[in-house]
Amino acid sequence: MGKRKAGSEVAPQSKTKMDIDQQDESDSDDTASLLNVDFEYFDPQPAIDFHGLKTLLRQLLDIDAQLFDLSALADLILSQPTLGSTVKCDGNESDPYAFLTVLNLRQHREIPVVKDLTRYLLSKAGGMDSMKGLKSLLDGDSEAQVGLILTERFINMPHATVPPMYNMLQEEIRWAIDDGEPYNFTHYLVVSKTYREVVSQLDIEVEEGQMAPPPKKAKAKKGSGASAEEEVFYFHPEDEVLQKHAVGFWGYDYTKQSDEGASDSKRAFQDVGVKPQGHIILIEAKQFEDAVKAVGKYLGTGE
Repeated sequence: MGKRKAGSEVAPQSKTKMDIDQQDESDSDDTASLLNVDFEYFDPQPAIDFHGLKTLLRQLLDIDAQLFDLSALADLILSQPTLGSTVKCDGNESDPYAFLTVLNLRQHREIPVVKDLTRYLLSKAGGMDSMKGLKSLLDGDSEAQVGLILTERFINMPHATVPPMYNMLQEEIRWAIDDGEPYNFTHYLVVSKTYREVVSQLDIEVEEGQMAPPPKKAKAKKGSGASAEEEVFYFHPEDEVLQKHAVGFWGYDYTKQSDEGASDSKRAFQDVGVKPQGHIILIEAKQFEDAVKAVGKYLGTGE
């Protein structure tokens, strides 16, 4: 069932550093063209979206996706079709280009894939004092209701498609609460990803059998979880806004190790390699509405 249609241009309205680099490359052409695309918002469709959701979940969790039963996770998302959204541009029968949903970690705590995700996130959240309270929130005896927000989109999707998904999610949660469903959350835990720039192995010059020393890197943003010599960039620019309203946030290295050269495979018109890392943001429910409004303003929707 269609929710809403939004006309948009492929050129993003808000830019991360990677977006800017890509735009600079295209600006060097004598002629530039924009492709107009209509994006439609749909409820998750169990009969259609399974494989598309698995693809996006695999992208979101990156190399650690192999630690989880993505089929079970996609099925769980599709089991609540009135909560969350997908974004498509070829009608309801096509695969989603983006999605956003929320799962009640307390309600689903006995489901194996939710157990695996919970253990995994707790193991990654211990490095920052403000995130250490997450363990007590997810404890079996806790009265807290934590909503796990999962969202991902293809890398070239306009950022302006994001605020409507968050706005609709808030509305759907209110409807669900009115119907007595278990979505009266006390906290939201957003799972996302960031990246760091690393020296390209393709560009390191070898002189007399020795590798040239890598250049110095900029300092990391406070609270990012990266080392003090690394700057963190955002695949999802809204994360930088959400974490301003957060109890805490934390970046972490993936459990599985990438093959040598994997960072260069993600260069995307850059002179450096790209090393993704996981990122989590914990927000109290009472701050969530203001956070969503701030995301709308930041990404240019004015909502």
